[in-house]
Amino acid sequence: MNTLKQSKGLVIDLTRSEKNTFFRFLGLYLGSSFILLSVIFYLFYKIESKLHYDLITSNMQNVASKVSSSIIYADMSELTINTTKLAKFIKYDYALYDKNHRRLAGNIDDRINLGERLQKIDDNYILVDATPRGHLGVYHIAIKENFFKDKISKLIEDIIFYFVVIYSIIAIIGYYLANLFISPIISERRKLNNFIKDTTHELNTPITAILMSTSKDAVASEKNMQRINLSAKRISEIYKDLVYLFLQDSNKKPTPSNLKLDEILKEQIEYFEAFASKKQLKITSELESTTFLIDKENFIRLVNNIISNAVKYNNIGGAIDIKLKNNILTIKDTGIGIKKELLKDIFNRYYRATKDQGGFGIGLNIVYHICQEYKIKIDVKSKEKEGTTFTLKLKN
Repeated sequence: MNTLKQSKGLVIDLTRSEKNTFFRFLGLYLGSSFILLSVIFYLFYKIESKLHYDLITSNMQNVASKVSSSIIYADMSELTINTTKLAKFIKYDYALYDKNHRRLAGNIDDRINLGERLQKIDDNYILVDATPRGHLGVYHIAIKENFFKDKISKLIEDIIFYFVVIYSIIAIIGYYLANLFISPIISERRKLNNFIKDTTHELNTPITAILMSTSKDAVASEKNMQRINLSAKRISEIYKDLVYLFLQDSNKKPTPSNLKLDEILKEQIEYFEAFASKKQLKITSELESTTFLIDKENFIRLVNNIISNAVKYNNIGGAIDIKLKNNILTIKDTGIGIKKELLKDIFNRYYRATKDQGGFGIGLNIVYHICQEYKIKIDVKSKEKEGTTFTLKLKN
């Protein structure tokens, strides 16, 4: 069995198909996130690099214009240009060229095409300005930047760093999302596996009893016949519950009728007398004549599941008290009880509050659905080691 670590240190078991589903979801999420993030950062890089380019070329043009203005002003004022002060003022590499493209001043040694306004040499941009127009013998000004490459390198480093950080966060989120996505599937599969195991166990007990009572060496006695009868009834109850939950025909609707609930309850109490006698349980009843609009099979299924639990989870020599009065049905037992914090979950399918007895957690789920269908208000009170009381308020 494959395992993956889940949030809060939990470990989840994965079948092969669940593992494939997990990694397909995670791969799709991370792949699409990688593509989207790459596009976003690429566009960001293009925009930022263009901004840097525009800013630098604009600054170079401003500097070139100021130098040209200074040269023209000096020529008109019959002054000369102080190249030392000019170099400090420009803060760029620069060069001044005469009519024959010979360098008059400056520190640019590269061979420059003075006919091209903007050019790139060794990852650095050079701007050529021709506005001096021969003043002081200067026909071209060249301005060379030397930090665009460094700015782009820093931009790329920042993009890579933030890409890795953000993608790592997305990957962590993706892993937890994949866990959230697969966890319900795993939970339902576990419930189904447990349900199959519990059903197998539940069926195995009565079937074994029947086989033992009908073997060649078995004696045809009243005790064996009673054992066969009880086992057959138990299998029948399991079958009816399974059919109700999973195999019922959705087109076949129940047919409610005004039933005399007290008479049906008497029949079902007699039915459970045999089961109760095995645990020396005493069943008492106080049944007032009551009619209620409900399907007979559904009502029998409703009370049988509650009484069955009262028998199953009762103590040897305990008691079960059944009352039907003022349209209120109460079934009280002196069994092991249910913890207060577990009461909210007892109507969930496959849920079992205890592993001490058999069962596969569908009985009370059936009870809940029938109560919902016929608008029966159900209330459960229980205390550990003292017992449980089910109260059903019947209102037509």
